[in-house]
Amino acid sequence: MVARAPRKRMYRTMQGRMVDIEKLRAANESVQAVGNMNVNAKGDVLGAGGQVVTPKEKIIKKYYEQPKGRVDDTPTKGKPMPAPKTPPKKSVLKMTPVSKSDTKQEPVVAPKVEAKPTPVQTLKTKAESTEKKGIDAALDGLE
Repeated sequence: MVARAPRKRMYRTMQGRMVDIEKLRAANESVQAVGNMNVNAKGDVLGAGGQVVTPKEKIIKKYYEQPKGRVDDTPTKGKPMPAPKTPPKKSVLKMTPVSKSDTKQEPVVAPKVEAKPTPVQTLKTKAESTEKKGIDAALDGLE
């Protein structure tokens, strides 16, 4: 099999000009990249004054030398599973069974007692009475 030369990537701009992206990248490898990572366009870490502190080759080598994870010989079914966290149980009122003799009695209904509003509750400002809810309240501070 014959090795072919890598094909040049030529792009046409909106104005009709042809641009070679690879040539543009190679010409600007030493220019500091825009952002807060302090690297140049090539990927080298830069220090004070734009000097190369760590070349990209060392960074890549260190990345691939780090182990990503180790395989355990123990199957997952053999390992003890941690107990799942359960929320605290709520108290439940249990109903007592009703016998047939109790069904003839009328249920006792507690009388409704309406609470009288205090003078502080009756005085609402106009802003409180037209309180925004939902999406209007969420979008209130945004402009």
